Amino acid sequence: MNNKDTDIKLANNHISVDCVVIGFDGDALRVLLIHRQGEDHGESYHDMKLPGSLIYEDEDLDQAASRVLNELTGLKNVDLIQFRAYGSKDRTKDPRDVLWLERAQRTHVERIVTVAYLALVKIDRPLNKQMAGYNAEWVAVNEVPDLAFDHNMIVRESVEHIRMVMDHDSSRLFTLLPRKFTASQLRILLEVIAGHPIDARNFHKKLAQMDYVVPLEERQTGVAHRAARYYKFDRKIYNKTRQ
Repeated sequence: MNNKDTDIKLANNHISVDCVVIGFDGDALRVLLIHRQGEDHGESYHDMKLPGSLIYEDEDLDQAASRVLNELTGLKNVDLIQFRAYGSKDRTKDPRDVLWLERAQRTHVERIVTVAYLALVKIDRPLNKQMAGYNAEWVAVNEVPDLAFDHNMIVRESVEHIRMVMDHDSSRLFTLLPRKFTASQLRILLEVIAGHPIDARNFHKKLAQMDYVVPLEERQTGVAHRAARYYKFDRKIYNKTRQ
């Protein structure tokens, strides 16, 4: 090591996890955000952020992500997809973010590297009662306001990751749908993820090829239009098609 190397200042990093929890309300993808309240130079402010936390000394990344998800939603055994790390030196350029985090975590913070996780959930699942304390809210991904840190970028890139994941494992689609769903609900979800309309005839051809989407002897009730048939996703059939 030469003298030049000894003059290099190493980054004093904290490690955090942020969870992008995505649900589908029948019309749009929604992301679960929590309200943040803070004070800057004597003035209070309110904004939103992704559920997240610095990791604890006795846990690894996956454990930290599971803890955050469980504490904020009450959900356990949810499939969490680690999709990217964010470590720009500018992540903590906003003094409000640093001040809020230091107060919340009671520790000095210089720089944060966060590992982002994606969770796809059924939006009608009840949230943990603790969520009331966080004032959480489902927000349409195309209506997300300015968030803390670089969380807008994380949300955008999570949707891009969903598109990529669906190309390789379409079974994950059905974690967003009700246990029994209509063909229309499935088509709308596919359109939302693709970001463009899908021709109805092409969709029904594709649906007919999905042996794992099983029609039920049950239809909608209490609707003004013609009652649509319900379908369900069959994991066993899907797994056989993948062999």
